[in-house]
Amino acid sequence: MGIASEALKNFKGFNLKNMPEVEPLSPGHRACQGCGEVLALRLAMKALGENVVMCSATGCMEIITSPFPQTAWKVPWIHVAFENAAAVASGVESAYKAMNRKGIINQPDVVFVGYGGDGATMDIGIQALSGALERGHNFVYMCFDNEAYMNTGIQRSSGTPFGAGTTTSPPGKKSIGQSTWKKNLPAIAVAHNIPYVATATPAYPVDLMNKVKKAAMVPGPAYLHIYSPCPTGWRCGIDESVQVARLAVQSKVFPLYEVIDGQYVLSRKVAKPKPITEYFKPQRRFRHLTEADVAKIQERIDAEYEDILKKCGGDGKGKEEKE
Repeated sequence: MGIASEALKNFKGFNLKNMPEVEPLSPGHRACQGCGEVLALRLAMKALGENVVMCSATGCMEIITSPFPQTAWKVPWIHVAFENAAAVASGVESAYKAMNRKGIINQPDVVFVGYGGDGATMDIGIQALSGALERGHNFVYMCFDNEAYMNTGIQRSSGTPFGAGTTTSPPGKKSIGQSTWKKNLPAIAVAHNIPYVATATPAYPVDLMNKVKKAAMVPGPAYLHIYSPCPTGWRCGIDESVQVARLAVQSKVFPLYEVIDGQYVLSRKVAKPKPITEYFKPQRRFRHLTEADVAKIQERIDAEYEDILKKCGGDGKGKEEKE
């Protein structure tokens, strides 16, 4: 039995009847209306509880929760540079480990968390993240993926999906918009041979919270990739974040799965997949795509989903998607 499997063998998850009431991230922050990222962050914090140290990269979630002299945080929280949240989290974890060993403190159960957006994680933060995963620090890293640099003007990132329009990948007569395919960072995390990797979305809050709790329970590094709709950047309605997040799962754009000790497990089976056009429809960032463009993207999405199914054993076992 692997490290993660051993730690999770008696796991008792959250359900709709035992949701924690604790709110380490308080209301009153300054997120945009309908922000799916702060919803995901709030759910993650409810699952983590108050015995945590948070290391935040620069980005939307830093800006909206910490306008001096105010803060929305009720737990220890450190704002660090855009690129080094994982490095700082690993340093804090090492410092606590040393102080516990020397008897300076007696706090052996603190959970250390680094987090950032797709830009801070998949682009300029990937070196720090890779190093922290490789060194085996006991920490959780959460990527809140809203698929562009939203805080600074909706610039494309390596997390921006193929064909999406942004301010630095605008569609035009000779441009489809984003011209490269989205970087598969969960697979890169898995390649580091860490105990736990998972994908999640606020459209399925219990699933998200249970994965965050599992990540915190597992000794060693854990990586969570959390799909985080941004109405401002995606050009959808402020009341459509959860709907778009659910459509991403239902159309196979964002499969929900875990990788426990290297073994893939499908979290939610999509019994009757929706066409990708239904996912695109609420989002004006895709409105320029032609039928040929959509067909090309659909083919890619289908192939990537089949690859995930094969890694999960080929039978697509998982909780059936009914919502």
